[in-house]
Amino acid sequence: MFFLNLVHVCDGGAHVTFASINNLKKMANYQIDNMHSEVSFKVKHLMISTVTGQFSEFNSTMVSEAADFSDAKINFEASINSISTNNSQRDEHLKSADFFDAANHPKMTFVSNAMTSKGDSEYALSGILTIRGHAKPVILNVQYEGKMVDPYGNEKHGFEISGKISRKEFGLEWSAVTEAGGIVVSDEVKLAINAQFQKL
Repeated sequence: MFFLNLVHVCDGGAHVTFASINNLKKMANYQIDNMHSEVSFKVKHLMISTVTGQFSEFNSTMVSEAADFSDAKINFEASINSISTNNSQRDEHLKSADFFDAANHPKMTFVSNAMTSKGDSEYALSGILTIRGHAKPVILNVQYEGKMVDPYGNEKHGFEISGKISRKEFGLEWSAVTEAGGIVVSDEVKLAINAQFQKL
């Protein structure tokens, strides 16, 4: 708590009042370090193997007052056109209207609403994920990996974030089956994010 002195002159006399300012918060701001972060996903193909993809263009900011990040607020977005699965034909299909529809929905976004501690540097991160215009609540698992100062004097914090979503709930409804009746692409998508945030 501190006091702010307010002085004003009224009718030729000086009157001094003291306004108590409570709960003054000094929020710390953080920016994701793209060079040392990775946003990836995994999906089953034919239900017997896993295809891994990633987004190479993304941005995220975080604000937090608590030293343990229990009050952190996170905003994230990724460019759909930056998707890569190491196969250009598959990537173009993912960007098409069958899946992400990048032409009409160029961004995937996430806005958090709570970061709940589960102990041992683990958190449940809840928020709204928006893909292809479909906004749905999700809960992600977060593991805080610690703090370090890099060779340039920048304070860095590491997080591992994981979760699962149903792609069809977000409008990615394309499906196909093999002649034997097998599913070509699974509905469940696993998310894996390694994020390094720099304190500003």
